[in-house]
Amino acid sequence: MITPPPMGPGLSPVVEPATGAVLGGLPVHDPRDVRPVVAAAAVAQSDWAATPAVERAEVLRRAALVLREHRAEVVEWLVRESGSVRGKAEHEVGSVLDELWVASALPTQPYGQLLPDAGGRHSSARRVPLGVVAVISPWNVPLLLGARAAVPAIALGNAVVLKPDPRTRVCGGQVLLEVFREAGLPEDVLRVVDGGADVGRALTVDPEVAMVAFTGSTEVGRHIGAEAGRLLKRASLELGGNNAVVVLDDVDLEAAASAAAWGSFFHQGQVCMAAGRHIVLDSVADRYLELLSERADALAVGDPWREDVALGPLIDEAQAARVDRIVAESVAAGAKVLAGGTRDGLFYRPTVLADVTADAPAFTEEVFGPVAPVVVVADEDEAVAAANNTEHGLVASVLTGSVRRGLALADRLATGIVHVNDQTIEDDAYVPFGGWGASGNGSRHGAGRSWEEFTRLQWLTARDHVQPSPF
Repeated sequence: MITPPPMGPGLSPVVEPATGAVLGGLPVHDPRDVRPVVAAAAVAQSDWAATPAVERAEVLRRAALVLREHRAEVVEWLVRESGSVRGKAEHEVGSVLDELWVASALPTQPYGQLLPDAGGRHSSARRVPLGVVAVISPWNVPLLLGARAAVPAIALGNAVVLKPDPRTRVCGGQVLLEVFREAGLPEDVLRVVDGGADVGRALTVDPEVAMVAFTGSTEVGRHIGAEAGRLLKRASLELGGNNAVVVLDDVDLEAAASAAAWGSFFHQGQVCMAAGRHIVLDSVADRYLELLSERADALAVGDPWREDVALGPLIDEAQAARVDRIVAESVAAGAKVLAGGTRDGLFYRPTVLADVTADAPAFTEEVFGPVAPVVVVADEDEAVAAANNTEHGLVASVLTGSVRRGLALADRLATGIVHVNDQTIEDDAYVPFGGWGASGNGSRHGAGRSWEEFTRLQWLTARDHVQPSPF
């Protein structure tokens, strides 16, 4: 289904981070290419919105069948292009299948309400598509984080122009394009543009783009939000996280260390929901650190396509250098490395840091690498204060032997998502997923929110005859 041409003139390389091998080449757009792409999508959107709901639903169901048929090939691309281990890649494809199946039910749901008639005027409110939705997706979970906006937007009658991250243009862009093409989606309802920040900005400010759905860093999200606000267009911003897992003194520490290790080290920590700060009560901190370090030391790191490993490579040298810097600066500030802290090229060992203070970079910054900084606190009040000591508000986790105690503490955490007795990395096609503060602008992904996100209300009235007016 997906076979990029060999690298050649006018093409940009598709690179396997584990080996540096070039897997092929794809053309790159520049900002001037965006306008005709959006214009074509706008023309196609009008006919797509007029397509009967049952027919739009059928395209979504066929897309799910196409993806399922080509699952092994898509998994390979996720492993090789994004550095995913096989289990993560399999889960990602499964999540996109869920998005397609759930979104296929959207077109045939009720799309409005009857309002009270007045003076012979029939009155209703109905939801109509926005038009062209721009989706700008990241490299870490490239297929899912593009699909979770593009799929429901298409289901509800919009056209989508998708810009994947330049590091994952195949599994972040071409895969979804080919899936929908094979499923029979009309031409130009989904388009892909490849390029860097300049292309993303051209897409954001294009006059026929009604909404920008961006998933990525808080820094870039602020710029996109400012541009969208200036142009009075809708923006859905899913941004970074600096997520806390709170470990209370009545928990099963073996289980807690297992859950928290997964939260920090899954996909090399390159997940916005990763457990970036472990906040542990003093009475159990020593044992927790011991158990977490043992788990980190036991994890295999290597090429996920050719080896059976728990962690693959970081996405590129810039990200590896950033993780190195944060760890080194935190150690200089007094933190102690109990496990890991070393790398071989892009392969970074899972790392546990003890004696982390609230001013250490590992506490204040989103690491986006396999690092578990542990902060020791005296009691629950200090734990809540430490967890909330960040501008981000995506997800938090509370690990405890008492659900009641965990729920009471959850009420005090300033995040859009809280899990009691679970790790921080959780998502489903039907949940209201989104962050607060610097983690997002309050938008919500998930089937229950898709109608609000990707359509707008129109008040419609009708009279049997023209009503004379006083003039």
